[in-house]
Amino acid sequence: MSLTVTVLGAGVVGLAVAAELSARGAAVQVIDPNGPPGAHGCSWWAGGMLAADCEGEVAEEQVVRLGREAAGWWQAQGAEVQYRGSLVVALGRDRRELDRFARRTENHTALDQAALSALEPDLGERFDRALHMGKEAHINPRETILALHDRLAARGVSFGTDGAPSGQVVDCRGLAARDALPELRGVKGEMVILRAPDVSLSRPVRLLHPRFPLYIVPRGDGVFMLGATQIESGERRRATVRSVMELLNAAYALHPAFGEAELLEIGVDARPAFPDNLPRISGGKDGRIYVNGLFRHGYLLAPAMARMVADWLMDGKKPEVWHETHH
Repeated sequence: MSLTVTVLGAGVVGLAVAAELSARGAAVQVIDPNGPPGAHGCSWWAGGMLAADCEGEVAEEQVVRLGREAAGWWQAQGAEVQYRGSLVVALGRDRRELDRFARRTENHTALDQAALSALEPDLGERFDRALHMGKEAHINPRETILALHDRLAARGVSFGTDGAPSGQVVDCRGLAARDALPELRGVKGEMVILRAPDVSLSRPVRLLHPRFPLYIVPRGDGVFMLGATQIESGERRRATVRSVMELLNAAYALHPAFGEAELLEIGVDARPAFPDNLPRISGGKDGRIYVNGLFRHGYLLAPAMARMVADWLMDGKKPEVWHETHH
């Protein structure tokens, strides 16, 4: 008899869990009061960088190691994964930041101006040094999550906005789960989407800065995503002028042609995080399994979290990120 599972939440974590369980033969339904993925959730506003090595600058070893599973998993789900690596640069006054970043990370190649120009001519004109994180990848998160939703529906996963959960419940509601996970906090992120046809970049770029680090992710057709602020706040709907100006100023510093870009969208949401900024899988007295706290690593860590949930429910293998709770 197959396992019956109800997944609460249709964000990137919920859909990844549904994908992994349904692929292993479980009967899965997904319930989300907001319906299919869209602008109502932080998965919609993600950068889509599968940049495990870059995260080693500030994240724990576990995040880096588990994140390295992501690109292959997303590709297996049918996502269009771009394997071009990512670049890290710093303005002249912040050159020490690039050296510090190199010391704290792995799997990078130091580029001089000629090598950088060969990869990204528009940056070679402006920077004489860079790091190429050659094993990293990126995806378009909106296209990816919508395609995964449709793929699961075609596989027989049912979706609804209400109804009574049946079978084993896996709670992937993000910040909405604070009613059961009181340690959860929100980390506000603001981002901007621009159309800059005069800028050509084929891979994500991180601009290091002591106060306003920036990443820019190409989305194709001259469209770029700029992100993202990191503010200790659960506020989900208000982007501030100061934050947007900081993002735009940093983009202009990366390349002046961004000054002529068309502003397409300003987005804001709050990422769910625990005090240690590490993800957790936990079990409640209500019998539910909670998957939460992915912080700013949703697309990077959702595959590993989904695998661990499926290993736990199907094979009894306790998750590496298991966290004992008393809720």
